[in-house]
Amino acid sequence: MDSYQVTADELRQFVERIEHLEQEKKDISEQIKEVYAESKGRGYDTKALRAIISLRKKDKDQVAEEEAVLEIYKQALNMI
Repeated sequence: MDSYQVTADELRQFVERIEHLEQEKKDISEQIKEVYAESKGRGYDTKALRAIISLRKKDKDQVAEEEAVLEIYKQALNMI
């Protein structure tokens, strides 16, 4: 127990840092929603935008593999 002591000041600093970051995360999330709303107002499909953003986060090989599997499944279900 003596190997680590909790100090009120240090604990308060951690809590305040986390709270600050949570607020920043909330603010950024709200800004993202506003950008999607703006793009929708300009006629863009927000569902497609979300899909594109998701794809851009992935490795090209991962995307190619997912698309290949999707094609196989679509063929198996006569969707092509």
